[in-house]
Amino acid sequence: MEVVYTPYDPSVNDDPYPVYARLRREAPLYHNPEAGFWALSRHADVTAALTDSARFSSDHGPMIDPGAWTPRARAYLSFIAMDPPDHTRMRAVVSRAFTPRRIAALEPMIREIARSYIHEGLARGTFDFTADLAAKLPLDVISELMGVPSSRRIKVRRSQSVLLKHDLAGTLTEAGLASLLTLGDYYASVVAERRREPRDDLVSALVADGDLTDEEIVAFLFLLIGAGSETTTHLLGAAWYWAWRNPGQRDLAFGGDITRWVEESLRYDTPAHGTARRLAEPAELHGTPVPKDAKMWLLIGSANRDEEVFPDPDVYDLGRDTSRTLSFGVGRHYCLGAALARLEARITLEELTDAVAPGYHVHEEGIRRTSHGNFRGLVSLPTTVRPA
Repeated sequence: MEVVYTPYDPSVNDDPYPVYARLRREAPLYHNPEAGFWALSRHADVTAALTDSARFSSDHGPMIDPGAWTPRARAYLSFIAMDPPDHTRMRAVVSRAFTPRRIAALEPMIREIARSYIHEGLARGTFDFTADLAAKLPLDVISELMGVPSSRRIKVRRSQSVLLKHDLAGTLTEAGLASLLTLGDYYASVVAERRREPRDDLVSALVADGDLTDEEIVAFLFLLIGAGSETTTHLLGAAWYWAWRNPGQRDLAFGGDITRWVEESLRYDTPAHGTARRLAEPAELHGTPVPKDAKMWLLIGSANRDEEVFPDPDVYDLGRDTSRTLSFGVGRHYCLGAALARLEARITLEELTDAVAPGYHVHEEGIRRTSHGNFRGLVSLPTTVRPA
């Protein structure tokens, strides 16, 4: 039977890896004319495309959804929906504000936030790991980085959650549109306020740089609080879930092997499963002509399970070499927030292993996964814990 793949099939989304393996073997260039995309699934092909921005353009954004695939994507996805020279300029400015020093200085605050949510979960005994910890922490951290006051964070979190829900029709719902407008207005007010009264936060640093317009800063804030927070949420969920499913690896993780726990979780159950590119010129890929402007779907989640690069790729193994994983991309679009995501995950998992006994339980019958194309993760992860 011929392999069939779409990222919107719930049965595929529940466990896409067998389909990915067939794509790598049988259809390394896969065309889905109904959904309007061409998919690359092998590590070598995905790596080559990610590093070739001249042929594989980012100017329509990374989202595969029809409603999000647009030349106007830069308005809400900032420089990840740009090519050079615009991308070069914008990323350089943001990098000057989003410094390693600023990220490292967040560690005490991240640890305090993690402890607070973990202790709340311990007090209840059974809680939703995603909703009560993994989804809250990164949004709180980014809000702190941006200078969003605690009184506004619940509203920002609610608005952002609406925007991150996938609509199979590829259109923005009325609630999503209202959230988009509300967030846009709020971010614009933050930028205006920092122009009047600068503070020691990221928005003030971007304003002070002087090379970005207010609209460009607002677009970056959408990117930061959206894609940046969701990646960390799903990374934490993957680490918690797969350690539970693999008791031997859980023992290593709870024994202090936190960094390798983070890295293997990034490889094994990649939060950003794919990214889209526009083919800027006609090309022949795997012997098949592909037309100019084709929507290319680069399957990072498949590349991270490629047996040509990772022996026994379907085994969750903290001891493996993860140096060639593509979870944060590669090349000029390598994720600017990778260091922050890793820091948040490391600190949270350190605090969890200090506070929680390793024999925790995940209620698998209550698990729910995302249903939209680019990200894959656990939106509900009910867990029972007891103190260490």
